[in-house]
Amino acid sequence: MAVRAIRGAVQVDANERAAILEGTTELVTEVMARNSLVTDDVISVVFTATPPTSPPSSRPWPPARSVSRDVPLLCGTEIPVPHAPAPAWCG
Repeated sequence: MAVRAIRGAVQVDANERAAILEGTTELVTEVMARNSLVTDDVISVVFTATPPTSPPSSRPWPPARSVSRDVPLLCGTEIPVPHAPAPAWCG
């Protein structure tokens, strides 16, 4: 069985729960569609957020759970990079 890593990213307009969840939904949907993936193809998902994103109420898990309830999810914060676009969820 081949194992591959796929990276995607999305930038959101506001550091607000609704915007983050909408962006995460878009990201998960697009990554799955563009790579012709089905739930059984996914073994884990890693999300990172650029500072200052990630208020606790804005975790990306609800949209990611549309992929599968059994897929391990990990969230982290990117290191601060001067002049980097923010906020964004990456996966």
